[in-house]
Amino acid sequence: MSLNPSANLPVLDFALLSGNAGQRQAFLSQLSQAARDIGFFYLINHGIDAGLQQQVQQVARQFFALDDAEKARVAMANSPHFRGYNRPGSEITRSQPDLREQFDIGAEREALTLDASSPVWRRLQGPNQWPDALPELKSALLRWQQEMTQMSLRLLQAFAAALELPEDAFDPLYGDKPNEHIKLIRYPGQPTSASQQGVGAHKDSGFLSFLLQDHQPGLQVEVEPDRWVDALPIAGAFVVNIGELLELASNGYLRATVHRVVSPPAEQERLSIAFFLGAQLDAVVPVYQLPEHIARLAHGPASDPLNPLLRDVGWNYLKGRLRSHTDVAQRYYADYLK
Repeated sequence: MSLNPSANLPVLDFALLSGNAGQRQAFLSQLSQAARDIGFFYLINHGIDAGLQQQVQQVARQFFALDDAEKARVAMANSPHFRGYNRPGSEITRSQPDLREQFDIGAEREALTLDASSPVWRRLQGPNQWPDALPELKSALLRWQQEMTQMSLRLLQAFAAALELPEDAFDPLYGDKPNEHIKLIRYPGQPTSASQQGVGAHKDSGFLSFLLQDHQPGLQVEVEPDRWVDALPIAGAFVVNIGELLELASNGYLRATVHRVVSPPAEQERLSIAFFLGAQLDAVVPVYQLPEHIARLAHGPASDPLNPLLRDVGWNYLKGRLRSHTDVAQRYYADYLK
């Protein structure tokens, strides 16, 4: 583990995991320390093709450059699965609008057949919306989603090994339907007199999050109460952080850390592409029994690890979506909200 001269967070070299025994153990030790102490780190040499990364960034810029009418045709408000486009101010964090426009996709699957006894969260599975005006967006994002899933599952197995659990300990939570979520995000510049909430302070709700940044800073991490550091862009690297479910599963050894994005200055913009790896919607996350020498170092989670609303993946994911996207909630989940 090292620090890039421009970095405030640890830099982990994923290639070490495939090296000799000493290199592998060094990576697992670094991963364990970074995950417990900060909950955020940079990941380099991750194996995702640089050309594909550039292509995804290019088509993301092309999407946001479409006229408003084209983007409105794939508005999230049309999707009970929370897929599609949101204009700036549509998503809410801590009761305040986030000043970012974004496009969300999930795993490309058919909607489930539902009846009156079906859990409400089963409505979350379904197809994505794709803009007819930019057909190359679908092929690029689905290829990137596939490669990111394979890479992130390898990293998750490394987390299990770092906790001295079997490498496949987390595998049953994913099965053949992991909850793969991509978010294209554009933060428009804001004058100093306006709100600077690109996205408000929050923790991610799932397991692992990966952020591909452009050159514009803005991501900040609360490494200690009221002490924020900048996660400055490093070319080719992902910023990786841990979600609340993985924190709960490890009784707080793995840390889910509060973070936010500050809007760029007026006349500038910031492009980010996020990948979130979550468990199957029907999974229930156990609290794993860690070896004593590891368990005694756990901080304990910020929330009750036995709370079924947090441990039941489908309900946990749904509550976050309903809170963040009130227009979709009112249109497709009014019966549940009542």
